[in-house]
Amino acid sequence: MKILVCPDKFKGSLTALEACEAIQKGLLMASDQFEITLLPLADGGEGTAQILTHYTKGEIHKVKVNDPLFRTIEATYGYTAASQTAFIEMAQASGLMLLQPEEQNPLYTSTLGTGELIRDALTRGAKTIILGLGGSATNDMGIGMAQALGIRFLDKAGESLLPTGENLARIANIAIDNKNTLIDKVKFIVAQDVDNPLLGEAGAAKVYAPQKGASEAAIRQLEEGLAHLSLLVEQQLGKAVSHLPGAGAAGGLGAGAMAFLDATSKRGIDLVMTLTDFDTHVRQCDYLITGEGKLDEQTLQGKTIAGVCQRAKKHQKPVIALGGTLALTPNHFEVLGLAFADAIVVAPCTLEEALREATYNLEQAAYRVGKWLCRC
Repeated sequence: MKILVCPDKFKGSLTALEACEAIQKGLLMASDQFEITLLPLADGGEGTAQILTHYTKGEIHKVKVNDPLFRTIEATYGYTAASQTAFIEMAQASGLMLLQPEEQNPLYTSTLGTGELIRDALTRGAKTIILGLGGSATNDMGIGMAQALGIRFLDKAGESLLPTGENLARIANIAIDNKNTLIDKVKFIVAQDVDNPLLGEAGAAKVYAPQKGASEAAIRQLEEGLAHLSLLVEQQLGKAVSHLPGAGAAGGLGAGAMAFLDATSKRGIDLVMTLTDFDTHVRQCDYLITGEGKLDEQTLQGKTIAGVCQRAKKHQKPVIALGGTLALTPNHFEVLGLAFADAIVVAPCTLEEALREATYNLEQAAYRVGKWLCRC
């Protein structure tokens, strides 16, 4: 029996590759007759750059950049010289994981460090830059990123503004006279796992800012600022981006990348699957086993498991999903097309215990799946 093991990361505990290895170990404990192929995946969020760098035989580079609160940190990105392609995750420089809970407030955070990673990749000679969106601490519509690349955001007095969410509504002019000239020679692709627009009830501020520490008052301020800047972008740069799918990703960085970098947007999981020749692997297997930290309603919205199920359905191959927690209804199973799903935590425990024991729990869950497959 040929099994394709293709999970995403289990956030906070296992990388996608570590999850692959745990599932493989559990399956082989159940039977040594399985032919197993490991294919770690990502959907545009954290882990995407590492996965793509691995598959394209690239190297990881370290750069000193600004974190979301303008403190110097060391961040990484991947670069494959053969194809002159850089793989950058905005979370590396501008992610929520870089802040303590009491520091989280998207009024005061910036994507400046993400722009500094892009600037380094441009200097290195990149001709294609894939920017993974996800895990952001920001809601600045990418003005920090743009500032690092020479674009200035000026107030009514012509003074440059600190590129934070708080200052979006104060921008009166977008100055592109000093824009990095290498930008126009590079193809930018943003990889994301959501299709939210920039504004409104499904937009960057109202949906995601609360998860980054924003109060109700801050959410209103950010929404007004995003609306103001998106109008300026349309008036001064001739680009209407607020309504585009994915514009609201990463606090509006999706919109900013499309506005300031002429980036195109792609579902992260589709991009990863294309670069890993996923369909060929699916055709050659009997079962697929995927997984991620939490299986819930969001799993249906462009996440790795949804992408795996869509591709598997085309080839009429059954999919088994394993998750840290399982909150899927029978309707979700039907929509996704899952053959089976299981939670890897089978007894009440704290989150800390679940994260600490993730490897063991995933091995045991894969063992149970392996025994079930042996009976099929």
